[in-house]
Amino acid sequence: LTERFVPGLLALLLMVLEWTCPSLPSPLRPICDLRVLNHFIKEAQDAEVAMKSCRNGCSLSQSVSIPQTRVDFDVWDRKNAMEKAQEVQCGLWLLQQALGLLRSSVTNAALHGHIDNLVRNVLSINAVLRSLNIPEYTPPASSAGLESTWRASTAADLLQVHVNFLRGKVRLLLTDAQACQQDVS
Repeated sequence: LTERFVPGLLALLLMVLEWTCPSLPSPLRPICDLRVLNHFIKEAQDAEVAMKSCRNGCSLSQSVSIPQTRVDFDVWDRKNAMEKAQEVQCGLWLLQQALGLLRSSVTNAALHGHIDNLVRNVLSINAVLRSLNIPEYTPPASSAGLESTWRASTAADLLQVHVNFLRGKVRLLLTDAQACQQDVS
């Protein structure tokens, strides 16, 4: 059980050390280090595999709103940093809501640990975005009017979208973040 939590705790420790000891020499700020995101993607993929092999007690009780993962790079490149951040934060909020519903729907104890990890990872990504001076997202009263959303009716679809969203829009936002740009002198 503790083996699953150690990498997440290590990633969180690296972020805290960066905030508390910014004078320590570091080749790349932990909040910009994509290895942390890669770890979150790996955990999301593990959850997706576990869900696909689950036979009992692993269904979604109702369909949920999820973010679209397709990226039109021409449209993405024309957006300013704030628009990109809002799109990613909205997607993370949708995923967090959907994962919460999935957690309450699933009765398979083995999947609870995976889902709990995914929720913690979404919260960690939100903390990373705040550390990059991206304003906190204010969710709407209802997800009904949100643009760029789909509906997922299965847990497998939800988890596949979660993986793809991290690999796509979250990665793009972090690599484009001003604070993460390497100074080339």
